[in-house]
Amino acid sequence: MSWQLAALRRAMRWTARPVVARLTNWTRARAVFRVSARLAFRRVRGTRCRPAEGPLAPGAFVTGREPPAPGVILYLHGGAYIVGSPAAYRDLAGRLARQTGRRLYLPDYPLAPEHPAPAAFHAAVAAWEALLGEGYRPGEIVIGGDSAGGGLALALLAEVLSRGQRPAGCFAFSPWTDLTLSGASLRENAGRDVLLPVARIAEVRDLVRGALAPDDPRLSPLFAAFPDCPPVLLAWSQSEILRDDSARMAAHLRGYGAQVEEDVLPDAPHVWQLFHGIVPEANASLNKTAAFILRALPSPRPAGS
Repeated sequence: MSWQLAALRRAMRWTARPVVARLTNWTRARAVFRVSARLAFRRVRGTRCRPAEGPLAPGAFVTGREPPAPGVILYLHGGAYIVGSPAAYRDLAGRLARQTGRRLYLPDYPLAPEHPAPAAFHAAVAAWEALLGEGYRPGEIVIGGDSAGGGLALALLAEVLSRGQRPAGCFAFSPWTDLTLSGASLRENAGRDVLLPVARIAEVRDLVRGALAPDDPRLSPLFAAFPDCPPVLLAWSQSEILRDDSARMAAHLRGYGAQVEEDVLPDAPHVWQLFHGIVPEANASLNKTAAFILRALPSPRPAGS
């Protein structure tokens, strides 16, 4: 473990986790997340962000300075379905866009509790359909996300596969895949997770699920089918409470014949990738993710071909 990661873990245990444990005003929680993102996440040079228009709105596209190569990354941000926004994820998006040379699309999906499930799922499906409407083929789209957005990405993957539409690939950082809360890591890592307080997770689950059952595949992709699944990359930490959401998801996908890559650290915060440019382990994880995306998406055609 790098000294930067060790320092981040200590800081999060004594600052971020107590805040997450206390917040009940969701408007304030969103403001706290927005300010924290601005202060804590590293700016990425050489990237551009512009608002999405037409059927792709609301949302944003992030690109590098060079004209993007064929293909697009559809990224669904985290935040327990309650907080988060494209603006807060611009820097993570910029890092991936710059490293892959692709456009990255960040839909601004509706948040709970004002808009409970399946609102976020319907918005993710609409974002997929809007990209198809822009002329992208399924095999030119990589789906990704983190935390709740990672679960949403996997739920979207299951949905489009059920339609016979096969994306190029899917990646998820510390995804929340089981809203039945049956993973043993919720108990085993209750004292080790430096960000997520397990005492709040059932409360949050009930706020976001609306009328859906906790095992509904639109919320809990651990219970979804994945026929003809493309390659998937899952990243998680052994010390987070959602460890088993990822580990069991990897096994579940392999049961459908999927090629699953794992990026696992023994002791890192939930979605440590957000701290790229600061923590070496975050840089390494995003390097692996970028390489995965580059293998999945079509290569640019040589000039004159």
